[in-house]
Amino acid sequence: MKRWSRRAIVSVPYFWLGLFLLVPLLLVIKVAFAEAARAIPPFSSLTEFEDGILAIRISINSFAVLFEDTMYLQAFFNSVVIAAGATLLCLLIGYPMAYAIARAPAHQQSILLMLVLLPSWTSFLIRVYAWMTILGQNGPLNNFLISIGLISEPLEILNTNLAVYIGIVYSYLPFMVLPLYANLVKHDLRLIEAAQDLGARGLTTFTRITLPLSKNGIIAGSMLVFIPAVGEYVIPELLGGSDTLVIGKVVWQEFFNNRDWPVASALALLLVLALLAPIVWFQRNQDAVR
Repeated sequence: MKRWSRRAIVSVPYFWLGLFLLVPLLLVIKVAFAEAARAIPPFSSLTEFEDGILAIRISINSFAVLFEDTMYLQAFFNSVVIAAGATLLCLLIGYPMAYAIARAPAHQQSILLMLVLLPSWTSFLIRVYAWMTILGQNGPLNNFLISIGLISEPLEILNTNLAVYIGIVYSYLPFMVLPLYANLVKHDLRLIEAAQDLGARGLTTFTRITLPLSKNGIIAGSMLVFIPAVGEYVIPELLGGSDTLVIGKVVWQEFFNNRDWPVASALALLLVLALLAPIVWFQRNQDAVR
């Protein structure tokens, strides 16, 4: 009975992953190897019966289109660059925040963590729309900069890559802070005290002890920010404007504007395969530490 109980408990997450991850992925793979067609749904069937014989028709035309048209490669490159830059900014901003929370008195840490998570309680879409107002030419940011005399005319921030960076950093910063805090709060402070007793200064103690020990938190936070940021659609669409070419927008256009589901599925499949590399690397790094 204990053995069957354990198997039943373990089977729940496997069932969840199979239903909501594996099955949709298999559907995407099926569509990616089909051909576009004027039908509902707009792609051909992979299997057909001809004279009582099952015929399997697999097409790789969708993948060929992705490598022939430089627009798709440019969109993927832009997505990686924006995601990497936003991840670096989240790390530079989030690390001091996580360090301050981890070193704060115990009764204050929960309050500080709640302040980090508090914006996430509001709808993601509403928060992005709010940034459209803030970054607009007549928005609070430009009005404040003009009022203090820092600029003489409104800045063009909205519908630029800068606005995309601001939106991604604001939206995904908690995903960087929380793993870093979980790592930093577990550090043995006696190591720092020992280093200080031996004459090490603050910067030396940080670079030789705190930073190396927080490696896993940095990697985990970076993965949690980078992976969803690569496929981000809402923020580039609302804050970046029509000239911002990223993979999420291209997938949406292929699905809904061009009605080319095979190309969109092939693009989504290649994106998943590309993101598997950092995930596997992170898992191997975690196993090596253990």
